[in-house]
Amino acid sequence: MGFSKIIAGCMNWGKWGVAFSTDSYLKQIEDCLEIGINTFDHADIYGHYTTEAEFGQALKHQSSLRHQLQLITKCGICLVTPNRPEHKIKSYNTTKEHILISVENSLRNFNTDHIDLLLIHRPDHLMDPYEIAEAFSSLIESGKVKQVGTSNFTASQLSMLNSIYPVSVNQIEASILHTKPFYNGVTDLSIEKNISTQAWSPMGAGKITLDTEDEQCRRVVSMANILGEKYGATFDQILLAWLMKHPAKISPVIGTTKIDRIKSAFDAIELDMTNEEWHMLLRASHGADVP
Repeated sequence: MGFSKIIAGCMNWGKWGVAFSTDSYLKQIEDCLEIGINTFDHADIYGHYTTEAEFGQALKHQSSLRHQLQLITKCGICLVTPNRPEHKIKSYNTTKEHILISVENSLRNFNTDHIDLLLIHRPDHLMDPYEIAEAFSSLIESGKVKQVGTSNFTASQLSMLNSIYPVSVNQIEASILHTKPFYNGVTDLSIEKNISTQAWSPMGAGKITLDTEDEQCRRVVSMANILGEKYGATFDQILLAWLMKHPAKISPVIGTTKIDRIKSAFDAIELDMTNEEWHMLLRASHGADVP
């Protein structure tokens, strides 16, 4: 079972968002699976280290669901929170010991024997790629983790780690408002090394529709509406289709908790705009034609 093209982001499912009850977690999981979304994106820190366990409690109520879904989680960020009294400041920790302990915590939280994809959440100035490789190797060999990857790594950081221990995924910020990955080499490297790309905040964290005074957003809205009329598609679907058309084969991580918007995002997979229309949206974002 592979990862679904659209990924359900779970950051807002718990205390950092709508605070789902166990029954609501369960229904959201089942609704996503019914749509065709089998991949759920977490991080150990979400909900101040509580969202994984809340999600896991829902799986415990209906254990058969675990075999129908793919779990992604991340580690490496250390937050200051009552749940981690040993943390004095926000920092990063990518030591082998921390990675292994984090995975054990996540396995307990999810009530599972394996994580489908483990990501290093942020690049750490003190990270030792050989030590990370040792942790990855141990976790893969034990079966506790099926695939490993990175999150928010630059092209050079990704190249460094991948040369020592091949990774499967790099999760980055990418959207019509954040096109830097198409210029800074990170998507080029992912294509070259056959590393899958996942995009968080694929709708620009809602800025496109919320910031009505921003000229860039106005241009994007105008062009997306024109294309939406042509394809009979929603605004969200046009912008997600734009992102997925890139040859890095980007999988958007959808942060909304509204199931109708999640269903709409899944339907965007079938929308294939022309190359010229893709560049029309790029021009709307940048305010000028390509060179």
